Amino acid sequence: MKYCLFLIGFISVIQLNAQVLSPEAFINQVKSFHPLAKQAGIKVEKASAALLSAKGGFDPTVEMEASRKTFDGKNYYFYTNPEFKVPTRIGGMDIKAGLEDNGGLFLNNQITRGQSSYLGLEMPLIKGLLIDQRRANLQQAQISLQQSEQDRLKMQNDLLFDAYNTYWQWAGAYQLYSIYNQFLQISRERFRLVKLAYLNGDRAVIDTIEALTQVQQFQMMQADAKAKLATAQLELGNYLWNENDAAYLLNANLVPDTVQFQMYLASEDPDKLINRVNQENPSIRSLAFELEALEVERKLKFQSLLPSLNLKANMLNKGYNVMKDFGGALLQNNYVWGIQFKIPIFLREGQGSYKQAKLKIAETNYELNLKQWNTANKIRSYFAEATLLKDQIGAAQQAYNGYTALLKAENLRFQNGESSLFLLNTRENKVIETAEKLIQLRAKYLKASYGINWAAGILR
Repeated sequence: MKYCLFLIGFISVIQLNAQVLSPEAFINQVKSFHPLAKQAGIKVEKASAALLSAKGGFDPTVEMEASRKTFDGKNYYFYTNPEFKVPTRIGGMDIKAGLEDNGGLFLNNQITRGQSSYLGLEMPLIKGLLIDQRRANLQQAQISLQQSEQDRLKMQNDLLFDAYNTYWQWAGAYQLYSIYNQFLQISRERFRLVKLAYLNGDRAVIDTIEALTQVQQFQMMQADAKAKLATAQLELGNYLWNENDAAYLLNANLVPDTVQFQMYLASEDPDKLINRVNQENPSIRSLAFELEALEVERKLKFQSLLPSLNLKANMLNKGYNVMKDFGGALLQNNYVWGIQFKIPIFLREGQGSYKQAKLKIAETNYELNLKQWNTANKIRSYFAEATLLKDQIGAAQQAYNGYTALLKAENLRFQNGESSLFLLNTRENKVIETAEKLIQLRAKYLKASYGINWAAGILR
């Protein structure tokens, strides 16, 4: 990301042994080890496993059927029928080949006596010709795998948005605590000097009371800021996980990057960003893939409105070599075929299922249109908010610079005996008040700036 630096002139406290935890390092750790990030990856793996399962619907199979009956000294029948079947994606056709060894006194007249072989097919001619459950499952599994990747990106997008906000809240709390801590040190030193002047007869006792009151006020402010900083550190700990899937608390020596906290983020034109939404926003892309899966379901349900007409045909030959004499008597005499026809009278089940599938598509289309519109409005809203906050920060910065200059002038006058503690304390309070406002505005601005990319779904 590109940044534009602006100067604020804040007094900052840097710990001697402190190490800066940059937002980039923090976010990389979140993406690598946070449970939600890993959970999002598991969704993709589950979808991949489901695709493998759907491909299993086209696995070749070997079947074996054998039976024998003897009774009262008679060999009623025996038969052995190993069969190899290969499902295909062409017209729902299954190709099969098998061997037969049949005999006995009471064989079914449909069974060929002796050793024979066959090569044939089974396929639908109307219902199931263009699509069937196996092919629908495979297509939907392929779509689901693509959809799961978009769901992963969506979970990551939401996770990173929350993580960024938590990090900058921590940075703001740290900077506010630093400011209060610095002013507390200044007020303590001033109280020491005022007390010394009082003991030397150069100051009235009321001055020591007023100086002490300012110290006490800053002590309360610092304590409150310290508590808020501790809370921010604990909230940041929600995102700190290591490679062993163990959570841990933030190291006390780690501090946020206060330099980047003082920066403006470069943002893309909202209209250009909105044009990219349909191709890059994972929530929208996920709904688009869901529509594709529903369209497959609609096509499958349409098949239930069609009559069922299935063909079974086998080429036959004596012995175990079905291709012997191929093209001769085999195609003229040695064959078996049959058809099966079925049609419901009222088609109520098929009509109901097909209507439900169409309504699901319509419902999802409405959801998609709403999602696109809401996403575009969120982008515009966050962009407008970030622009407004940027202007507010500029105004607050000018006020802060002005109050800081007045404080310096007032401090110089106080040192020369031309001002009072009351006026000096008033100047300090105005500086702190404006600094607090700047920090709040900056945290809001960063949230709005990252919110633009979050709404667009491009936080990676």
